[in-house]
Amino acid sequence: MTDDTRTTGFIGAAVGRQPTTLEEVLTSSGAWKRAAAVSAILFGMGCAFVPRAFADEDAPQNPAVAVDAVPISDDAAPAAVAACGNFAQALDGAATYYGEFSDSFEGSDYNDPAVQSSNQVGRTALRQAAGVALDAANTPGLNPSVADPMRAWSADATKLLLKMALRVPGDSLNTTATEMNDDATNAQQACAAAGTHA
Repeated sequence: MTDDTRTTGFIGAAVGRQPTTLEEVLTSSGAWKRAAAVSAILFGMGCAFVPRAFADEDAPQNPAVAVDAVPISDDAAPAAVAACGNFAQALDGAATYYGEFSDSFEGSDYNDPAVQSSNQVGRTALRQAAGVALDAANTPGLNPSVADPMRAWSADATKLLLKMALRVPGDSLNTTATEMNDDATNAQQACAAAGTHA
């Protein structure tokens, strides 16, 4: 075999010739097939855990709870007033419907029809609340010290609803709920420092 009659691919490897270029390595070893298979599997796994953009069929249309306006400081920035008000609504809705799920789940499991129903409603409420909180955090002109805990709360709410959808046991749910409570406290303190309430 001479240099000007190069055999590439699997045939070249079969006759004992070592691949000399990356292309020959990939075709001779079948690595490209394995890489493509791994990529397809990882892509599929990634798509499996993406939150869906549609709501559950039997969930209420708007599980948010309306709250009364709270007096604000004359010094409060308009962006903080709007964001903190919206965040307060997200907290109220999420607390109500997650609380119902938590109460039905205590001493039971995901196979209980009451738990299944409250799980579905609770996930829908958390999904909506996470969106409202994230929108509140993205209010134009909002100070990052107020926006950051709202974003953290939104991320933890999304994490909690995913755990509920995957039927993760109670201890892990409690850990995430505690993280959400800490984020909510931080956001409420930031709102108070900005002269308004959440």
